[in-house]
Amino acid sequence: MKLFAISDLHLSRKENFTVLAEFANGAGQRFVDDWLIVAGDVGERVAHLEAALALLTPLFARVIFTPGNHDLWCPTSATDRTRGQDRYDELIATCRTFGVVTPEDPYDIWPGPSEVEGPGEASTATYIVPMFLLFDYSFRPADVPRDEAVAWAKAAGVGASDETLLHADPWPSRDRWCQARCDATEARLAALPSDSRTILINHWPLRYDLARPPRIPRFSIWSGTSRTEEWGERFRAHSVISGHLHLRTTLVRHGVRYLEVSLGYPRDWRRERGFEYYLREILPRLDDRFVPPRDPYR
Repeated sequence: MKLFAISDLHLSRKENFTVLAEFANGAGQRFVDDWLIVAGDVGERVAHLEAALALLTPLFARVIFTPGNHDLWCPTSATDRTRGQDRYDELIATCRTFGVVTPEDPYDIWPGPSEVEGPGEASTATYIVPMFLLFDYSFRPADVPRDEAVAWAKAAGVGASDETLLHADPWPSRDRWCQARCDATEARLAALPSDSRTILINHWPLRYDLARPPRIPRFSIWSGTSRTEEWGERFRAHSVISGHLHLRTTLVRHGVRYLEVSLGYPRDWRRERGFEYYLREILPRLDDRFVPPRDPYR
């Protein structure tokens, strides 16, 4: 029994849908006892999520999903789509029709084998924690005011479609929605048994130093919130799973492993390797294949 993770399937891209379908058609019974985390950005339409879950849920014993920014996108002119909180609720309802675990459900305890405990340590419960936390523009230098953050990014030629496609309705701003999500999630995490461990899952990175793509570091303002900087340590994480940046990595901060598990756009993966290559094992043995030769923020 294994726990796997992947994110950023981006099924609006034909190549991505094709490689996922090929995997589903050829997987057979190999994953029937395993669990799968899907950490957001399946696609821009609810139909993309439906297609992914229709392919993946028959293969795995349990699927865990948390939305990303692309899953929430809706053009302002669109009249046939939900947006903001309504879109989020629609995604959750879709998951429930497939029996998929979401951030709105009780946290599962991992029932399988694990290397979470060290030699001689008593076994402790490991909670699988899908979170939906959004971003609040706080991943920026201290001398950049909040109301200048977007202009600061644009000055370096960096922008994000979230500014026009990710709506916060009925919240007054993305910042406020992010704050509400963090408040609720933090309270749930604080209520877990003090001797338990966690697998924290969020589409966006939890730390600022892990949210600055080397080529476009100012994209960080759309990549998370400083509220979560210490959550990996505070909530006793065995691993922290995220996507969003399309930079597959395993990095360690204060004894916690942070895994970026994205598939990404067709340019980000190699067709000949197939979909299964990009599934990252989290438990019982952590897949550390994607350790960068140099960590620029360490």
